[in-house]
Amino acid sequence: MYADEICRMMVWSRGTGPASHDDAEHGSDPLTREWLVTNGLGGYASGTISGAVTRRFHGLLISALPAPLGRTMMLSDLSARVITSDGKVVQVGGQEPWLDDSAAQVIDLAEFRLEAGLPVWRYEGAGMMFERRLLLPHGQNTVHVTYTLLKGEGPVQIELQPWVNFRPHEGALDRPVAGPYALTVIEDRYELASPSDLPPLRLKVQGTRAEFRIDSARLRNVRYRIEQSRGYDAVGEFYSPGRFGLELPVSGSVTLVASTEPWETINALSTEEVQRAERKRRTRLLLAAAPEVRSGPPAELILGADQFLITPAGRVEDAARARAAGDEVRTVIAGYHWFTDWGRDTMISLEGLTLVTGRHTEAGYILRTFAHYVKDGLIPNMFPEGKNDGLYHTADATLWFFHALDRYLTYTGDRETLRLVLPTLIDIVEHHTRGTRFGIGVDPKDGLVRQGEEGYQLTWMDAKVGDYVVTPRRGKAVEINALWYNALRLIERWVREAEGDGAARRYGAAAEQAKASFNRRFWSDELGYLYDVLDGERGDDDAFRPNQIFAISLPHPVLDAARWKGIVDQVKARLWTPVGLRSLAPGHPDYKPKYFGDLRARDMAYHQGTVWGWLMGPFIDAWLKVYPADLAGARSLLEGFTPHLDEACA
Repeated sequence: MYADEICRMMVWSRGTGPASHDDAEHGSDPLTREWLVTNGLGGYASGTISGAVTRRFHGLLISALPAPLGRTMMLSDLSARVITSDGKVVQVGGQEPWLDDSAAQVIDLAEFRLEAGLPVWRYEGAGMMFERRLLLPHGQNTVHVTYTLLKGEGPVQIELQPWVNFRPHEGALDRPVAGPYALTVIEDRYELASPSDLPPLRLKVQGTRAEFRIDSARLRNVRYRIEQSRGYDAVGEFYSPGRFGLELPVSGSVTLVASTEPWETINALSTEEVQRAERKRRTRLLLAAAPEVRSGPPAELILGADQFLITPAGRVEDAARARAAGDEVRTVIAGYHWFTDWGRDTMISLEGLTLVTGRHTEAGYILRTFAHYVKDGLIPNMFPEGKNDGLYHTADATLWFFHALDRYLTYTGDRETLRLVLPTLIDIVEHHTRGTRFGIGVDPKDGLVRQGEEGYQLTWMDAKVGDYVVTPRRGKAVEINALWYNALRLIERWVREAEGDGAARRYGAAAEQAKASFNRRFWSDELGYLYDVLDGERGDDDAFRPNQIFAISLPHPVLDAARWKGIVDQVKARLWTPVGLRSLAPGHPDYKPKYFGDLRARDMAYHQGTVWGWLMGPFIDAWLKVYPADLAGARSLLEGFTPHLDEACA
């Protein structure tokens, strides 16, 4: 049993006519629906199911290269066309009009599906049926794009034309194509290089003999419609060195391999072997999880989770250091396409990505990796693209580290990792107690953590427009103090186990002070809920936000139990939606009902009403503390996510 037999999902099939406005509005337009394949290094391939590029991040090979290069667009597109016996050109798959050969007949997209999370296209027309598959071998900056002639009257002549524009994946589109490109040919191997520090793009055809015809070409005025709608530069260009020509029989397959890896790596496995290896790897991912989540939507989530766990290809020195100590470097990409690894996102998602899925060894790697980077009592907030050093402007990521470690120990019982990181945890608490960077520190008057420095966004509500921090939340934020209390109770237990009651006593005393102050100061009898921030620039902030749910949801809830139900019921009534919690309750002057528009408009709405799916987990944890017998009700809160899997990227 393979993963593609367990997890096969139809995403799109051709209807009776062209896509309509309603199709676009409801996510069924192949120009608006997107796919993503990753390689375990931070690299990826991504695009629309139609084949059109609409984001600057769309391409068939975005390689994760060592710092300072970072993730780089190496193969932008690949066009395929059939040359019929009478000389007519038939294009396989339509693209944007400015990419199409206006004289060509088009074999249209008939179906798009995912098999074990991997994209499969089927094209039908002109008496032919083609299938296209795309795969990135795990741990390599390589892509295999395979075309199979499923039906036809006989062998066909087909041409494959690669298009490139080497650039940082988030780089400007409106600059000319880097060049001049130099093509080197050695037997059946082709290398395309630019005058830069980038490695060459290595190209090879597998499955049949192909002849390369040098025919340099440029495509100008390639318009990226999503970039345009968001107010960014939106017109770019591609370059092609030529075309691979070959004969493809019915039931025959041909693969274009593109890579920045050495030829020894590229040639080690055939496409068929790469496909089998990846199917087996994905099957192992499913089998590592509990039996009840190996099929249907849970299986899709397990395979989706795999996209975010990476060995950061850019941090070569860190990887060497870890391996010398018998360990490995692992981290979590906060999101595709443009996010790198963020400490906060890593710690919040660790349980779902690694522990529920049975990937306990990788969870340990991740925790030890971040422990190594602790500086001044803080774990990194993020690692910028192409950089080795992290940025530390976060007040909550380090406290989430305690929670993630606790969940890891619950699943694994790995006391050795606890022994290794306990001195670091003690150092973290010491730095917070006496005060550390960005104004983060405990107020000795009440034992609560305050944070804030002009120009920095330190909580998860971290949108910033230019120099303007949209939700600064300077002061004593409610979730920061819920996390602080939880961390104090955890280290109290861990120190007691390691060093005895005497050493642990001061952590217990700090926790008691924090809890008493929290319940006295954050709770408002008048409002019937918790302030979002105390002692802020404008006093106490009474905005009704989801952050207060963490005072209930964490393993050591800081809020008195008598107040749980009122908050949970209000969050359900005012913030809950079928796909997450609103970040701000409707009715507040700053509430934004929609997240759309250019960068400024979107960032202004990012945490001012926009719904966040990750908050559903803590909310259900809190719900079950208030309504422990209502498992059916808890499940019903999640029902909106299942149809959403067919509309959005996992």
